[in-house]
Amino acid sequence: MTTDTEDVKELLSTIRKLRSNEGCPWDRRQTTTSLIKYLQEELNELMEAIKNQDYPNICEESGDILYLIVMISEISRENGEFHFPDVVRLINQKLVRRHPHVFAGKSYENEEDLIRQWQQIKAEEKKKNLFDTNLPKL
Repeated sequence: MTTDTEDVKELLSTIRKLRSNEGCPWDRRQTTTSLIKYLQEELNELMEAIKNQDYPNICEESGDILYLIVMISEISRENGEFHFPDVVRLINQKLVRRHPHVFAGKSYENEEDLIRQWQQIKAEEKKKNLFDTNLPKL
């Protein structure tokens, strides 16, 4: 049995091999823009599997989406923009920031209060442009 970390490292290694000179011509040729149509297609397939409660297919289609996200991250790393650990770090920071009722002991009165809090945090993030400033220069 492997750990989460080992599985992620293996996936990154596989994608880097696919994009290498010894890898797959199709994978090497891809750009972030060329992957848009595949993202849409795979997302539609995932939504269909979810609607049908087809759990084996949900797992497979989730993997296809993950593959595309890691591919986009790898292409972006190659271009000196960001890499997969940035994606993971930023989404984790965002989840913690947007859930102060879970991670910072902040309370809320009702569902509407929770939604208002979420929207306020999201608006503050946009104002501060948090996502542009958190990316290290590669």
